[in-house]
Amino acid sequence: MKSTDQLFSVIILAADREPNDPVAQAMAVSCKALTPVAGRPMVLRVLDALAGARETGSRILVGPTKTSVSQSKELDSLIGSGQVSWHAPLATPSSSAFSILQSLPEEVPVLVTTADHALLTAEMVDHFCHEARKSGCDVLAGVARYDLIAEAFPNARRTVTKLKDGGYCGCNLFAFLTPRARHAADFWRKVEKERKKPLRVVKVMGWMAVLRYILGQLTLNQALASLSKRMDLKVGVVSMPFAEAAVDVDKVDDWHLVESILANKHSVSPL
Repeated sequence: MKSTDQLFSVIILAADREPNDPVAQAMAVSCKALTPVAGRPMVLRVLDALAGARETGSRILVGPTKTSVSQSKELDSLIGSGQVSWHAPLATPSSSAFSILQSLPEEVPVLVTTADHALLTAEMVDHFCHEARKSGCDVLAGVARYDLIAEAFPNARRTVTKLKDGGYCGCNLFAFLTPRARHAADFWRKVEKERKKPLRVVKVMGWMAVLRYILGQLTLNQALASLSKRMDLKVGVVSMPFAEAAVDVDKVDDWHLVESILANKHSVSPL
């Protein structure tokens, strides 16, 4: 059976990147994944979205610690019943993802996302997976154009990669569609620590790409071509039409933003 015929297995990265995560501390929870958004822990909101998507099958949670899991009866029950499988995290998110990727059957397409993707919906997941399937690529990342985000949330501060054809923000959605794509997690390790420094990430693509980037001449297609050559894979992106897809909760300000987005969405206009 081809990967295009199968449901995506989903890896949800849910471990804190470092001790004393500022969001977890501010919300007085043991780990960021348990931070309540609209009264519901973020990790459960993500699991809800994945459960409601047509394109996804098994859900594999990497982190948080068993101690943190036990502090949420619902999360503990999902894992205990086998609806969600749990794995202890490794030193970094890329190491965790690489380890799980190697354990899954090669023909199974894999979606990787994060537990702090508090605004994730089944519609976003299905759009990303559907577009990824028909792309012909080995590995893809979800991105959203910055002008889309700025229009929806003019006061939000996001990390932007500025290219000749526009600015782009990551959406914490990654698809691994072929056996060869599994090796992309090794490449991910090289750039992971520089994830908030776009220029340093671009350097991995080669000095010509760096020069074009500095001069404002690097387009998205050129960047993808350079990455594909460096990784010996066909690398692509799925442009997400949802501004919310680019909003995760890295900082306390992000938490306030997602709370306000959901409050506005659920508010009822007076008659």
